[in-house]
Amino acid sequence: MFPTGGFIDALDIPGVGSIEATLINAGNPTIFVNANTLGLSGIELQDDVNANSELLKTLETIRAHATVAMGLAASAQEASEKRPHTPKLAFISGAKTYTASSGKVVAKEAIDITARIMSMGKLHHAMTGTGAIAIAVAAAIPGTIVSLALGGKSQSTVKFGHPSGTLAVGAEAE
Repeated sequence: MFPTGGFIDALDIPGVGSIEATLINAGNPTIFVNANTLGLSGIELQDDVNANSELLKTLETIRAHATVAMGLAASAQEASEKRPHTPKLAFISGAKTYTASSGKVVAKEAIDITARIMSMGKLHHAMTGTGAIAIAVAAAIPGTIVSLALGGKSQSTVKFGHPSGTLAVGAEAE
């Protein structure tokens, strides 16, 4: 489930620096990074991310190098050229009030965390199904980026806010 053997890895990303990430294979290979690490709030919507070419380039650089760390590509170039679909890169933050793409306000009291996921180089309009699985599993394991966003504890169920609204998921890990 953790291809590097760690719940959090320090990755040295050229042009970005050292970042902490959870590299997990649950649902799909997924990279979890705290939104603050990326200079983001965690409540961004599609236009906030997809219209920012420099941010997209940085996110792909992180994703490509994490792909190599996960043993899924021999080089970052190979990851970008031959594996654009996985692993997915998701950024997480603690619960925050935000306005979803529908215009509905999602109150921080209604969620445990916020989550955004990149798919094929763009911010997904909601959350991928496999990304939701990865969130559930990472939330159930103490010491991951997701569990740290939950206040450092693990949870068997988690309700997260995504660009289109909210979703509750659950998992148990032994």
